[in-house]
Amino acid sequence: MTNQYVPLLFLAALGGGFAVLSVVAGAFVGPKRYNRAKLDAYECGIEPTPQALGGKVPIKYYLTAMLFIIFDIESVFLYPFAVAFSKLGLFALVEMVLFILTVFVAYAYVWRRGGLEWD
Repeated sequence: MTNQYVPLLFLAALGGGFAVLSVVAGAFVGPKRYNRAKLDAYECGIEPTPQALGGKVPIKYYLTAMLFIIFDIESVFLYPFAVAFSKLGLFALVEMVLFILTVFVAYAYVWRRGGLEWD
């Protein structure tokens, strides 16, 4: 039974080892010549604004990102449900309706708070 997990553990160890080796090698091999220009914040070739240096960032950026994540996760759950709908039965239908209602409540909340309006 445990022999089934050996390839998976080997692959996980190989991936983790590669990640650690890459970070360590980058620290040793990378250039170490730092100057003021390299340590300065970079903003698409433009001088950094006070907003990038710790000022307020509009919350609408974060709301848009969270909405994208919510609806992306919803679609990830809906596709397998749609494929296996005939085999799942009534219980799965009720669970999916509850899931969609939960997502709809989050959507209605953001809509009501004005998160979808761009000024």
